[in-house]
Amino acid sequence: MKASVVLSLALFAAVPTLVHAHGDFKCNEPAAEWKKRDELVSKLEKEGWQIRKIKVDNGCYEVYGFDKQGNKKESYFNPKTLELIGNVVQ
Repeated sequence: MKASVVLSLALFAAVPTLVHAHGDFKCNEPAAEWKKRDELVSKLEKEGWQIRKIKVDNGCYEVYGFDKQGNKKESYFNPKTLELIGNVVQ
């Protein structure tokens, strides 16, 4: 009985780390309402980011780079609002 409880707790604890896989972030904004990538680059650079690459994935902007603390980032942004949706790498 103890082993099953420990296993259940271990699986439950692992769930938050599994939630932020690549396919979990989706944006459904009409393309005509998207802001340009340059606006996102400008916004992030003002926040101290170093951008390595931006691409579109699941209708979101996916950004690869480093934040102002030098932490490696792979983050998803809403293309209409440029708000952070979530991070794959934090």
